Amino acid sequence: MHGASTSGASLFLEPLSTVEINNDIVAIEEQEREEVRRILLALTDKFRGRAADLARTIDTAAYLDVLQARARYSDAIDGSEPALSGDGALELQAARHPLLKHAVPVTIKVIPPSTVLLITGPNTGGKTVALKTAGLLALMAQAGLRIPAAGGSRVPVFRSVFADIGDEQSIEASLSTFSGHIANIAAMDAGLETPALVLLDEVGSGTDPIEGGALGVAIVDHFRRRGATVVATSHYEALKTYASTSDGVTSAAFGFDTETFAPTYRLIYGSPGRSLALEIAGRLGLNQTIVSAARANISAREAQIAEHLAKIDHDLRALEHEQRLVARERETLEATGARMRQREEALGAREQNFRRRLNEDLDTQVRQARREIDQVIGALKAKTQAIAATAGRQAVTTGETGAARGDARAAVDQVVRRRLEPEGDRQATHPPNLRAPEVGDRVMVGGLGLEAVVTSIHNGTADLDVRGKRMRASVRDLHTVGVAAPVPSRIKVSVELQPHDNASADLNVIGCTVDEAIARAERFLDQSLLADQRVVRFIHGYGTGQLKRALTGFLQQHPLVARFATAPPEQGGGGVTVAELKD
Repeated sequence: MHGASTSGASLFLEPLSTVEINNDIVAIEEQEREEVRRILLALTDKFRGRAADLARTIDTAAYLDVLQARARYSDAIDGSEPALSGDGALELQAARHPLLKHAVPVTIKVIPPSTVLLITGPNTGGKTVALKTAGLLALMAQAGLRIPAAGGSRVPVFRSVFADIGDEQSIEASLSTFSGHIANIAAMDAGLETPALVLLDEVGSGTDPIEGGALGVAIVDHFRRRGATVVATSHYEALKTYASTSDGVTSAAFGFDTETFAPTYRLIYGSPGRSLALEIAGRLGLNQTIVSAARANISAREAQIAEHLAKIDHDLRALEHEQRLVARERETLEATGARMRQREEALGAREQNFRRRLNEDLDTQVRQARREIDQVIGALKAKTQAIAATAGRQAVTTGETGAARGDARAAVDQVVRRRLEPEGDRQATHPPNLRAPEVGDRVMVGGLGLEAVVTSIHNGTADLDVRGKRMRASVRDLHTVGVAAPVPSRIKVSVELQPHDNASADLNVIGCTVDEAIARAERFLDQSLLADQRVVRFIHGYGTGQLKRALTGFLQQHPLVARFATAPPEQGGGGVTVAELKD
């Protein structure tokens, strides 16, 4: 028996048959502890031999853990990567306090040559939160964290960051509110190393307003002269005047609703701001009798200053509204200008295309004319050889040689007529000028009907410039063209810059051949572009499908077409193709 319960009603027994078993278990557990200790000692000895490797591993693991924590935190706050400014500019675009879930974004800017930002405005308006946001985001950036701000933010690298925010009074340390602030500022001045960021909340407060304002101006100006970036908040008129009249100091104020005096938490730069102490006190529930009595105690000069600040606030709001209107108008003009540039580029491309086709057609005419003239010359040579062969048998008469020349000249004239009048549209010929052509003259090539400019003449042969193409012709085949004479050409290009108001959005090519349909589609797209028509339809019907396949290949390669597809059933289905042109 090992024992009994408190009441003695229960006894705790161990059968003799289990004694040996329990003894074995206790012995085995002791052996297990000894084995564990031996293994741990062996492992410890092994690690002791690689202490440096273990230290590096721990440092690397900690470093990776910190990186992961930074990444997760940056993702949680939807942070962005700020740029590191080399000129000392502190620019936080749409910054949010990292500890507030539903913070109103505020833009904080201290951009050289300004190095001081004085924030004023109504009580409970967000001044202290903005001050803390500036300090926290600057330190977050230097710690390698992304910051809760919009893109375009810039943060310098500070060697020291100081903040005097809140009430540091202490009975135990014999510090009042004022003395607590002064002690902090003295410590900041002693430990300042530039570049530095100094944050001062309600600088100069806790004492007589006149002396406190003068002291606040001196403190801010002292840190400015030492080269620090200073962001301070205050309600004192002395500091507001200092910010408005000093170089390198920018003033900003938090806005408020003019009807309810509720804060908007948006920072307005260039405004000295109003404290609205009486209005805010009434809004927070203070007895209106007290508020009215306080309003009556305001001197005439102070009332005039308050009225002047109210007028400045009103003018700034009107100016901001005008700036927004101007910004929207500028965006509209830029968009219109972009569209006009796109249209000009498209017209330029079309003009280049027209010129290329014109040159290609000209080259084709010249090559065809040369081939036909070569055939005439070949026939003339054959006929001359035949005449020479008969010359050995009988005398060759002058009439035979003249007839051969006449036949050749008639054949050449026929080639010229075919080239100049392919469709029966006979052009008026220019009367020949009996004056011999000179360098620089505009001439007509008699054999081809082309207008050219004479570039050089030598040995009865002239070098010509035909629309950028070089050719050579005999001087006797050239006819000088008068300055006022029109240029004969069977190809005329007309570019119309004014859009057609009555341009149709449909092109019906049913019954056309493939070549006719492609040619009509080419002209139709040009007209649609000039008419600013963005969606067009090609009606080709079903038939054998050749027209649809040809138009599909044409639209795939056309530079003006953005996309195209078969029309829906209610608009013609497979018999109609709808195309959308590029802007």
